[in-house]
Amino acid sequence: MSAGPDTRLRTPSTSVRDRLIDAAEQCLHAKGIRATTVSEVAEVAGVSRGWLYRHFPDKAALLGAAIVRLNDAYWGEAHAVLTEVDGLAEQIATGVRLGRSAYDSPGALVMKLRRDEPEEFAACAGAGVQGLVPDLGAFWKPYLAAAAERGEIGVDDLDEAAEFVARTLLSVATVPGATLDADDPEAVLRYLKRYLMPGLQAR
Repeated sequence: MSAGPDTRLRTPSTSVRDRLIDAAEQCLHAKGIRATTVSEVAEVAGVSRGWLYRHFPDKAALLGAAIVRLNDAYWGEAHAVLTEVDGLAEQIATGVRLGRSAYDSPGALVMKLRRDEPEEFAACAGAGVQGLVPDLGAFWKPYLAAAAERGEIGVDDLDEAAEFVARTLLSVATVPGATLDADDPEAVLRYLKRYLMPGLQAR
């Protein structure tokens, strides 16, 4: 992200809605979902609670909007990394690695919140992040299209395949398991080649 939350909050031309999302993002970084209050976000944004409610009906909608923007920022930055990686399995494995390292990245707070506060995250998801899987699918679709052009995969429905990849990546990156060390890049690549890639082959 090009500017931190504090910088954006001081920008005179920023709309009230954007200032509120900036403030929500700042509070999420500092406190997470559970400890963030609507009053605190309004105070950080420099507006009244009444003005905040003109833009967002409740806390879930407000924090959901901030999470969506964080998610967009993270995957936007990820494009620059993935375009340097050859091979679809290698790209998806890199996506998992980026997701795992996202816990320390301001641009990927969404991944940390999903892991640390799953119930609260789900509540916000209903209000503002319900498009997370479709958005991630849209992110991966061009990579699948390029892999199909190379003859690396063969799928009839790119949208469906991209959603499959998005769901797999989210699961591997954020849900602990008993057989895969998601922090081991070589193990992740082997796992994807063994189980994910066969599902993307032409029948």
